[in-house]
Amino acid sequence: MNTLITGASSGVGEALALACARRGDRLFLCGRNAERLSAVAESCRSLGAIVKEQAFDVADEDAARRYLQACDAEAPLDRVFANAGVSTGEETEANSRRTFAINVGGCVNTVLPAIELFRARRPAGGGKIPGRPQIVITASIAGYGPLKACPAYSATKSCVKTWGLALRGMLAPEGIRVSVVCPGFIRTRLTEGNTCPMPFLMDADRAAGIILRRADRNVGVIAFPWPMRLATWWISTLPWRVNEFINRLLPKKVL
Repeated sequence: MNTLITGASSGVGEALALACARRGDRLFLCGRNAERLSAVAESCRSLGAIVKEQAFDVADEDAARRYLQACDAEAPLDRVFANAGVSTGEETEANSRRTFAINVGGCVNTVLPAIELFRARRPAGGGKIPGRPQIVITASIAGYGPLKACPAYSATKSCVKTWGLALRGMLAPEGIRVSVVCPGFIRTRLTEGNTCPMPFLMDADRAAGIILRRADRNVGVIAFPWPMRLATWWISTLPWRVNEFINRLLPKKVL
């Protein structure tokens, strides 16, 4: 399988790259940090994988499109992980804009070119695109509702979650599969500075295994761990006044 992963220089993206390398995938990796990305690529090569990597910011629309097109020309992509993302930290204007630019803009800059490339394979006579290509979008459990501790982060993850699931329905008749990943707390660089409680904290390697197994089965919403998914879904269904009251009881993020 030819697999492209954005945000592959650390965290879940790195774990996905290593897991895919072990499975024998041909890998196309990108991330903003060239040094970390190179180290991940070398680790994947040591596992026997063929790897092409390039450092750039997925918020750069032209750079993202050029990379996807170059990768697909080298080996037609089967699966694209729109995984790149950042946490906000302090909710300053600059940090909030950066969160939206990468978490939403970067996802759009990855997914739209992927759809374009997949559609180019459609048979001349019509019908579904061969090979059942797939797009996997990384959202978050935080995308199930507004969180006062991370307004920009929860908003961006809610956006890509909704967009991904809408795309799943729209693209299914064409033969393009779409899955949305909504993990809870994962042990990564994004969470290492968290001061709030992180129930059911999971290692990135374990999370990557769950994601791959469910993506292989074309699961629409890959949300885990299940107690957090159940709790966040339940809170999101409550009347707004109740939801707001519960949200006020949640711990503040200490910076």
